[in-house]
Amino acid sequence: MKMKKFLSILLIVAISSAILTGCGSKASSSNNKEKSEVEKVIEQAEQMSLEELYKKAIEESKGKTMYGIGNSSRGATAATSFIEELKKIDPNYDGTIEWSQPKNNSIFTLLNADINSATHTYSMTLIQDGNQIQSKMLDTGNLLNFIPKDWKEAKGVNVEADGNPLTLQTLSKVFMFNNLGNKTYTNCWDFVYEGEHPLFMGVNSEPVGKNFLYMLTSDKYSTILKEAFDALDDTKKAYFQKTIDEVAEDAKNLGLTSENAKYGLAYIKLWCEAYNEQTDDGPICNELVTNTAVGATGLLVYSKLRSVEESDTSSVNNITVAAYQDDYVGIGGYAYKHYLQVVKTAPLPWTACAFIAYMTTSKEGFSAWGKDIGGYSANPNINQDHTQDGYVDGVNKFPAKNDRGYDWWLSEDGGALVLEDPKYCAEVSFNLGDWIDVIIGNKANTAE
Repeated sequence: MKMKKFLSILLIVAISSAILTGCGSKASSSNNKEKSEVEKVIEQAEQMSLEELYKKAIEESKGKTMYGIGNSSRGATAATSFIEELKKIDPNYDGTIEWSQPKNNSIFTLLNADINSATHTYSMTLIQDGNQIQSKMLDTGNLLNFIPKDWKEAKGVNVEADGNPLTLQTLSKVFMFNNLGNKTYTNCWDFVYEGEHPLFMGVNSEPVGKNFLYMLTSDKYSTILKEAFDALDDTKKAYFQKTIDEVAEDAKNLGLTSENAKYGLAYIKLWCEAYNEQTDDGPICNELVTNTAVGATGLLVYSKLRSVEESDTSSVNNITVAAYQDDYVGIGGYAYKHYLQVVKTAPLPWTACAFIAYMTTSKEGFSAWGKDIGGYSANPNINQDHTQDGYVDGVNKFPAKNDRGYDWWLSEDGGALVLEDPKYCAEVSFNLGDWIDVIIGNKANTAE
């Protein structure tokens, strides 16, 4: 009996050991999964200075063309500047960069097709829409993150917030209104009050606008909306309360966790029912600044004010940036990011890393975007000062152009812009996206 018991114990120990060993092997093989050549390059590149990366890029891409793809056409301007930088090191350098900007939100389709093809074209991308980036690119491993050493070590850089995925810049879309006439907009709820039709790009034609709506249901921004609602007069409260009560049950059914999510949903519903859909922010700006757009409102890219041509019929001074009013309450608009990523099948990964480092660590590299108001590098050391862009010959002629900067716009005590969070958007988009589409569909059917 003792021998049988002893053998049983040995058997149990042996089985347990095999299980543990198997688990260990599985974990070990997972952790030790062999890196791809592109991943190996990124790992090395993250330990190198800007100058070292430039030399690697020159060595890799001499006589070759690197292909980049992005949501901003200014990538081409930055690419030209980057090539000139490499030629300063090696006058005989003859590499080139070809930049493309796809239309109609097709960048994800184009990148996936390239990654899955037998031959690969694109090495890096400048891309927006945190929701799709998270679900289609980061979670799948199709895009790889590269954090430049000089960027990471720069003073004031927030690696946790902007390092993964690596942020090139944050852009602002802000509430504006034509100040001719007697209308006032001192609370973000004013833009969705009865009879209002703010000019706005359709949420399904520009997904960052839909991400803005998703974010309104998060704890931070739904709370800001609740506080702004509390600041309204009784007449406006009564008007909005009907919708807030109507969507309260939807907040539970959609699995939203914020106790104030119903305020976010109410704002989304009212916004989608009210906004006047436009094709682009340029036409929105051109309309708002005219003498005939009395009392009109819009939510648009702040930097569009840079291109307004002053005339007898149009002026930046016909515009008020809502959040710049001392008594304004609530969100002043929203912010989204441009991210820089290396494609996992990049033919020229060293050049891609060097170009990314150039744009994020040098003033020249970011100047294509930094020259205008409303765009803020994740590296505060290379941002330009636009606080007096409205001054002409020392006179403050166009106050709306005096950009108060990233810190002010993102502060709850400042512009309180709604900042896109890729993970949150990806979590709620499946159900909430359909909920929003139903509202937009009903609006279209009613219009017909």
